[in-house]
Amino acid sequence: MEFTQVLYEVDAHIATVTLNRPDRMNAATFDMGEQLIEALKQAEADNDVRVVILTGAGRGFCAGDDVQAAWGDPRMEATMRELGGVRPPMTPESTAVLGMTKPVIGAINGVAVGIGADFAVMCDLRVASEHAKFGWFYVKMGLMADLPSYWRLPLLVGYEKATELLLTAEMIDAAEAARIGLVSRVVPADELLPAARELAAKIAAQPPLAVRHIKEGLRRGAGRSYAELGELATFVGNGLARLFSTADHKEAAAAFMEKRPAVFTGN
Repeated sequence: MEFTQVLYEVDAHIATVTLNRPDRMNAATFDMGEQLIEALKQAEADNDVRVVILTGAGRGFCAGDDVQAAWGDPRMEATMRELGGVRPPMTPESTAVLGMTKPVIGAINGVAVGIGADFAVMCDLRVASEHAKFGWFYVKMGLMADLPSYWRLPLLVGYEKATELLLTAEMIDAAEAARIGLVSRVVPADELLPAARELAAKIAAQPPLAVRHIKEGLRRGAGRSYAELGELATFVGNGLARLFSTADHKEAAAAFMEKRPAVFTGN
């Protein structure tokens, strides 16, 4: 697939996926969605990639759906039939981002509204530019947000604040996003990608298999009650049994004893 509305590059174990319709504030289209999914598939399949950064070109992260280009696309008819089915699946973009076994860092460079806000909460971590803004405008259009904003958003900001954001369609700035826990940090605009890459590099320097198990543990543990911890305990036990036998664990132990930096291979 040719990448035009999404850019994809890999450097030093970090894949950077850039939404690339800057003239439209990276408003989403069917083609953008398909290219995003393909880029994430490539990152998932590439053993050299350990962390993914998702960002936007120009002044916006993603200004929601491109109403004219996306809703007027002939593919919309098939999408509506699927959504109205007995058991509609997750949207393909949600499946692609949430299904990543590798950490995804959102570098939120500007406005993130509608599906752009959904994209942001799909990421495992979010670093925001001082110019970032977030808004779930679905209710103003007589619609509802995508699945991640009912699962991830309340986990990030709490049920009360998530309800307020979804039902009022209030736009919040980067400072408020940091205050409520939606983003981990806010940095000057020209420091956004360096900050995201610094964070990604710290993660990429860790044993890849351990990183993947920790990400999956967080995903499985989110929102569980005490009565449901047995299944999580099984995952943790099985995961530790596997990780203790890896070459990376042996390298970590040897490096600790020898007082030297460890070099991890993902094995």
